[in-house]
Amino acid sequence: MVNKLKAFQKQIPALLILFAVLLNITGRVWQGFTDFYVDHIFPLWVETYGRFTGLFPFSVGEWMLYLAVVLVFLLIIGGVVYAAFGKRLPGTLKTFYRKYVFFVYWVFGIVCVIMTLNCFLLYQARTVNVRFEIGGRADKGYGSGEIAALRDYVVENANALASVFERDEDGYLIYEEDLEQKAREEMKRLGERFDNLQGYYPSPKKLFLSGFYSQQYIMGYYFPFSMEANYNGQMYITNMPVTMCHELSHLKGFMLEDEANFIGYLACVDSEDPLFRYSAYLSVIGYLDRDFVKAIGEDEEIYLSHPQICDQVAEDKKFLTTEAWEQVEKKAVLKTETVRQAADTFLETTLTLNGVADGTISYSRVVKLLLQYYDGKLY
Repeated sequence: MVNKLKAFQKQIPALLILFAVLLNITGRVWQGFTDFYVDHIFPLWVETYGRFTGLFPFSVGEWMLYLAVVLVFLLIIGGVVYAAFGKRLPGTLKTFYRKYVFFVYWVFGIVCVIMTLNCFLLYQARTVNVRFEIGGRADKGYGSGEIAALRDYVVENANALASVFERDEDGYLIYEEDLEQKAREEMKRLGERFDNLQGYYPSPKKLFLSGFYSQQYIMGYYFPFSMEANYNGQMYITNMPVTMCHELSHLKGFMLEDEANFIGYLACVDSEDPLFRYSAYLSVIGYLDRDFVKAIGEDEEIYLSHPQICDQVAEDKKFLTTEAWEQVEKKAVLKTETVRQAADTFLETTLTLNGVADGTISYSRVVKLLLQYYDGKLY
């Protein structure tokens, strides 16, 4: 009996991996299964496990990620030593390494299941325009007129807000309220309009190694294995409100980046807080301006006949301040270009494997969602 139990225990990691694979396949071929899971099961993890990790003042997921790196590093080093000196190693060390390999095997099986439940399955859910019924039609073609109207609306609102903020001697915006709490409040307020966004929201957490994430040009991160929304604490403040709301939207099952961009925009754009509104407009102004230029065939005369993005808005759209970049580069272990290329490759691969065929370009699809949302309001 004991031997059978031990044999079964050895099979558990493989069973976990198989279970994760079957869940992924089921999610891809059966839309009803995925939708039921996202609507009724996934929220339970946020309300339980998410509440638990939310008790910690630091990002649990970030430190779990660093622990994983250490575990893999030790696995590789141990493997090299075992392969090179295996015959001369004491039996206790050999036994210890074999047990360590099995431990990592267990961890990998658990991670496969958690990533599937808290991330991969969510990519297969109904799109946001179906879950929200945001207006317009997904199959409706929008031309240069609609794009121009939306782009001009965002530009005019951003330009008007740029001058209302208190600034320091360097021209940087000053804000002294609790951004994290405000982001939670805005998401809860949006949940009053859309049922899928109701429920508990943990506080967004600042990434401990924000400088490293700055090298990757990452503004925020959702850690599926800890159910946490994280943000880059070194980026310029205008990016923070919409980034926090973007990451919190992942906790409600909206995994596609264009949809999270859209929800982040909606949460901020109707806020009573001018910084949140400003953050919303700045988050999409670049996408809209680029699409507008394409729509008019890069005709400079037509472009100049529309409202122009003022210098202050262009300045406030920065990722990091000059001083912040200097701090990042000063403390950097690896070159920023190397880190960014590796991060871009990883993100592109992850999105593609989860069915997002256009990879990181998908972020800009928020324009189509905004065109639908403002259909009947601006045009």
